[in-house]
Amino acid sequence: MRDRLVKRVGEVAAGGFVLAIGGLLAWILSTQVNYDLLASPLIARRFAEAFFLVVQIVVISSLLSVSLGVLVGLGRISTSNVTGRIAKGYVEFFRGTPLLFQLFVIYFGVPRLWATGEFPFSDWAIPAAIIGLTLNHGAYVGEAIRGGIDAVPNGQMEAARSLGMSRVMALRQVVLPQAWRNALAAIGNDQIILVKDTSLLTVIAVPEIMSVFRNINSNQLDPWTPLVWVCVLYLAITMSMSQLVNGLERRSDWGSDSRMFGRLSGLGSGDDDDGGEEA
Repeated sequence: MRDRLVKRVGEVAAGGFVLAIGGLLAWILSTQVNYDLLASPLIARRFAEAFFLVVQIVVISSLLSVSLGVLVGLGRISTSNVTGRIAKGYVEFFRGTPLLFQLFVIYFGVPRLWATGEFPFSDWAIPAAIIGLTLNHGAYVGEAIRGGIDAVPNGQMEAARSLGMSRVMALRQVVLPQAWRNALAAIGNDQIILVKDTSLLTVIAVPEIMSVFRNINSNQLDPWTPLVWVCVLYLAITMSMSQLVNGLERRSDWGSDSRMFGRLSGLGSGDDDDGGEEA
């Protein structure tokens, strides 16, 4: 097949997909959505409360999971067999079991271990949600960090050690900045998945977005109207996080060949202008 034919087939397939999805959405929005219910102040307030709760959980869990992931990634490359095996076991467990199982263990199982006295948390759902999301996504971030470190050429560490740096200093000042840039796309993708994983928190009684949807659907017997709210709110979080990740990627890509060429070209044109003015 010729390149132009492949291009045209791709355009037709993509255009057909967009038309089909667009037509379906237009039909749903015009026939299935109750706009009086959609604009109801009570519905809007309930979804707004759930939205801000999800944002708080996402921010805290993201910060904790990335911090934990850095430690797990360093443990995965540790020269200590004990540290390396513990880090590997942690990753295998939390990547190998469903998040829903982990949430059940934390939410239902941990309080049962409190044999003496009263469990110190009266409202355990939100702390359990944050702990579950942090532990689960810390494993994925740790593997992303390990992959980022492995992608850094060995000569970087050797050069840093030859300059008199300790292994820890070389990791902190030379290897980790490059590893972070290598792993940033994978970490950002995982954090977006973390946002969507908050939908599972409804099973442990966290009043998040999907929990509000279930309540409204049960009362009104109208799934499509609250689903519009659900879609808009999740997209608001994930698209904002995507923009943040893209900004971090651009910021961390300052030393790439293309951007370096652009800066050098700008400097060259500036020198030419100065030379022309002096002449």
